[in-house]
Amino acid sequence: MNSNDAGSGELERVYRGAGDAFAALFNEISKVIVGQKDTVEQIVIAILCNGHALMESNPGLGKTLTVSTIARTMDLDFSRIQCTPDLMPADITGTHIIEERGGSKEFKFEPGPVFSNIVLADEINRASPKTQSALLEAMQEKQVTVGNDTFLLDKPFFLLATQNPIEMEGTFPLPEAQLDRFLLKILLDYPSLEEEKEIVRRYTQYEEPQVRKVLDKRMVLQLQRLTRDMPIADDIKDRAIRIVMATRKWTDFIEYGASPRASIGLILAAKARALVNSRNFVSNEDIEAMAYPILRHRIMLTFESERRGITQDQVIKEILGKVK
Repeated sequence: MNSNDAGSGELERVYRGAGDAFAALFNEISKVIVGQKDTVEQIVIAILCNGHALMESNPGLGKTLTVSTIARTMDLDFSRIQCTPDLMPADITGTHIIEERGGSKEFKFEPGPVFSNIVLADEINRASPKTQSALLEAMQEKQVTVGNDTFLLDKPFFLLATQNPIEMEGTFPLPEAQLDRFLLKILLDYPSLEEEKEIVRRYTQYEEPQVRKVLDKRMVLQLQRLTRDMPIADDIKDRAIRIVMATRKWTDFIEYGASPRASIGLILAAKARALVNSRNFVSNEDIEAMAYPILRHRIMLTFESERRGITQDQVIKEILGKVK
């Protein structure tokens, strides 16, 4: 339903219904994933915004399990790409193969793993720049070009790329222009003691936990449209834009600030967060919560800031405190 066509009472009912669906979704995901509430919420937000996410975490924290579980609860196709230096673009996009049919030979396109609704590109910084750039068209245009042929990707399409912050040898850091294509940069930390106890309990017994389908493709596409229809007050929208613009003026700490794409992303992500939390309006809390994953990969700190051990999140916190 388009919220522009609904009255205020009907609109509230629509958003409350969406909130109930997300409550059921998160409850189902929690049967498999212990903790990681913010991480799961941010991945769902990226999907609702029709964007992509970059996740940074150490090995063994359940990245693949998390995103594959989300795919199962949304009834979406899922594929995983293990990025390595020898991975070729055709290994991702697919290639033409020769097929013999009725005594004659013809070329047939064999789709690659990028032809899924949710794609996990594991350790993307280990892939060569040529292979990384092959993902760029899929991310931005939602299509793949092989030779002279262009193939549209199925909707919805979401890419979650991961990178390991520890091992930097033999890696190819993503250039700033490609980083900017990711809507969010998500940081995944170690679980607490109680969470790790629960993880061990669940995954050392005979039967591992399973999840059921809560949403489907049609519902996900409807929720994407509903996200864009979410109302936002002018003063909150103005603050979001001023937060992004402040990154270009904070020259004591920041070498390069965020582009207008960050302003679009911040407002859209805040709308999605409001929808996920069963509200029919965007609050300042939504803006502040989403400023970190939206901005942390889009600002480049000065050499002096890095020398002093200042992080992007610390600078963002400072900006949020100053921009009222």
